[in-house]
Amino acid sequence: MNEKILLKNGRLIDPSSKRDEIVDMLIVDGNIATIKAKIPESNEYKTVDLTNKIIAPGFIDIHVHLREPGYEHKETIETGTRSAAYGGFTAVCCMPNTNPAIDDESIVTFIMTQGKKAHGGIVDVFPIASVSKSREGKTLAPIAELVHAGAVGLSDDGAPVSDANLMRRALEYANMYNVPVMQHCEIPELAHGGVMNEGKVSTELGLPGIPGVAEEIMIARDLLLSDYTNSRYHVCHMSTAGSVDLVREGKKKGIKVTCEVTPHHFTVTEEVVRSYDTNTKMNPPLRTQKDVDAIKEGLKDGTIDVIATDHAPHSLDEKEVDYIQAPFGIVGLETAIGLSITELVEKKILTMHQLVEKFSVNPRKIIGKEVRIAEGEPANLTFIDPNIEWNVEISKFNSKSKNSPFNGRTLKGKAVGICNNGKMLLY
Repeated sequence: MNEKILLKNGRLIDPSSKRDEIVDMLIVDGNIATIKAKIPESNEYKTVDLTNKIIAPGFIDIHVHLREPGYEHKETIETGTRSAAYGGFTAVCCMPNTNPAIDDESIVTFIMTQGKKAHGGIVDVFPIASVSKSREGKTLAPIAELVHAGAVGLSDDGAPVSDANLMRRALEYANMYNVPVMQHCEIPELAHGGVMNEGKVSTELGLPGIPGVAEEIMIARDLLLSDYTNSRYHVCHMSTAGSVDLVREGKKKGIKVTCEVTPHHFTVTEEVVRSYDTNTKMNPPLRTQKDVDAIKEGLKDGTIDVIATDHAPHSLDEKEVDYIQAPFGIVGLETAIGLSITELVEKKILTMHQLVEKFSVNPRKIIGKEVRIAEGEPANLTFIDPNIEWNVEISKFNSKSKNSPFNGRTLKGKAVGICNNGKMLLY
């Protein structure tokens, strides 16, 4: 940054320090120099007026597919971090279903090196490494070297760890290095061939379904294993009411479980699949209104720790096929904050304070990358306008891919900038 920037009249929301107040903040050479109620303006400073805007600890998305290496036609580290930056995220965790998978320290090093170059290095990139070699679920990946190289979690995302003994060993090894095992919860035999939620709508549409119990059985098994090994376990993109109940009970029992949900799973239901729009196809699938309501209740009562996007880019030609043949997944980095404020804050499900916890404080605790908003600390900040109304235009996305079911939707609330690693981006 190499300059002095004065942020004026911003509403600082920092759950870690329990601050919620209007402040001025002086940032010098990328570090927070002063936080006061009022700091006089000066010709020495570049002044940014944040009246009616929020200053929050930098948001992080702990479930993103950057696709590099191997699938650069969908997304690259450069385009993915640019999408993250304009979505309001100062950091992302990238999942290992790349080609080759992130199962070797050289790949971890490559991703982290590319991340520091991408989009000026303003967005931190933290790799999630594979649980098993090549994500095949047969033998453990070299966990020690992966963590030492910089991996902050372990997952075979997109391919559940079905072998119970392999999952047990993964939990035990991960525990030694204090990283979570992050599971795509699904019993393959129950989900095989399914393309949407199994139920009345799938029957009416003639589409093969994925039952909610496929997710719930895997969570139940893994909670028992987590309890048995006293290890940290994280449920990725949870989607059913039964799953929320299982995690809630697991937490009550003292099991070291955390979980995440995506904006699409608390925003829309299986009913939108009636359009046969392949941008409504994701895994886990969109569920029922009952499930959406349970997810919102889980967010409200603290059962659900994190909001993550499962940002899954696919090229236009991959999605413009028959529904059954289309790949699972949508992009989400640039709509996450707007959907969350619209569906959760505006509808009094969460306070803005709680939203910041689920986008910043909680996910950062899970991967051990916490930030502090205090004098002398690096400025790692997300700036939000909670009142702005805007229309989603996928053609303007910074992601390389545009596969979103929310095109044309009017949302309230949006990121207006980020600050990280000595750089400021305002838009």
